[in-house]
Amino acid sequence: MELTLLTKTPILLFLFLFSPSLATHNCNFDSNGSTLKLIHANSPCSPFKPKTPLSWEASVLQMQKNDKSRFQQLAAVVPLASGRAVTQNPTYIVPAKIGTPAQNLFLAVDTSNDAAWVPCSGCAGCPPTAAAYNPPKSSSSKPVTCGAPQCSQVTNPSCIGAQCGFNMTYGGSTISASLVQDNITLAGESMPSYTFGCVGSASGSSLPAQGLLGLGRGPLSLLSQTSGLYQSTFAYCLPGYRSTNFSGWLSLGPISQPTKLIRTTPLLKNPRRSSFYYVNLVGIKVGRRGVAIPPSALAFDPSTGAGTIFDSGTVFTMLVKLAYTAVRDEFRRQMGSATISTLGGFDTCYTVPVTIPTMTFMFPGMNMTLVQDNFLIHSSSGTLSCLAMAAAPDGSVNSVLNVIASFQQQNHRIFIDIPNSKLGVARVQCT
Repeated sequence: MELTLLTKTPILLFLFLFSPSLATHNCNFDSNGSTLKLIHANSPCSPFKPKTPLSWEASVLQMQKNDKSRFQQLAAVVPLASGRAVTQNPTYIVPAKIGTPAQNLFLAVDTSNDAAWVPCSGCAGCPPTAAAYNPPKSSSSKPVTCGAPQCSQVTNPSCIGAQCGFNMTYGGSTISASLVQDNITLAGESMPSYTFGCVGSASGSSLPAQGLLGLGRGPLSLLSQTSGLYQSTFAYCLPGYRSTNFSGWLSLGPISQPTKLIRTTPLLKNPRRSSFYYVNLVGIKVGRRGVAIPPSALAFDPSTGAGTIFDSGTVFTMLVKLAYTAVRDEFRRQMGSATISTLGGFDTCYTVPVTIPTMTFMFPGMNMTLVQDNFLIHSSSGTLSCLAMAAAPDGSVNSVLNVIASFQQQNHRIFIDIPNSKLGVARVQCT
């Protein structure tokens, strides 16, 4: 079976999320300064939580099925204009208020995308139960004209009369949108004349129900449009799946960041994929033993797109095949003669306790040490544990990109400082 990356389809470890003992949840979305509450799409506080949970095995297999489109677009070696979609269904969402008076939406956040867009009232093909943005009901809404500089920053721009419009693909879906400006309020701070897409028609089933908020590095991203307010600096913490409320946080701006207490590594720039947060992964340890990985499997190369990125939308880390094979083989070696089983794209699973305590990603200036909750996925019954990583598929442009994904990032502060070109990681309890 082809190994596929597992992404933004929600993870359904319902043993923790929907236990009858968790009768009360703190669903207060009040902000604290420039910090927003960030929740998983399947959190008890989420409007998108499923009515009927899937079984653990079915949910894992569904994630594998839905992830292929995301990884293909993440790794496509083409210039990424603002608005190009590289994600599928949202994993983490934040509350946002748009317009005057405010219209409340939950936007999916994505560190590998730039533009924001939301479904507009009357959208053909958008999820019928989703909340939608209604421009005529906002006194601060205004169209972006075809001659505006923002019109050249979206993918496939067009003119709808004098108003700028664009078309884009998003996972297995397509959207057609007009470009508008309106006030957006996050964490109690209002951003006037924020540019985003107002989706008028859509097809496919992989769209975030209430829209997307891009946290990439492109000109229409949140960080670029609010550079004067937040100085293109932010941090986030993704909750672990054992969290009762499955909630973390997104902190905007440099003021609240503990920069002296967090180790960092330089961000790398790739002009062909300018949105992505590339870093230099130089080695991996399984337990205390360094893995012999060919340098070419980790090398950064802007011409091919090779290298390593941090991505909040991808669920499970994917490594270039040579790197993954070396890590997997060392993992198996340390597990000795224990019988190996598989589950879909996971090729290293055990029914006995895994004795390897940690795994470490090494970067210049910092190490990211993972505990078992960050590299093992466990069945609800506890009878099966799988190495929660996969290899990039052979024979495609995808095969050169390593992705440090959200499962591995859980319960870590991920700090990104674009002006100083650095990314930091520190282990914390998110909830």
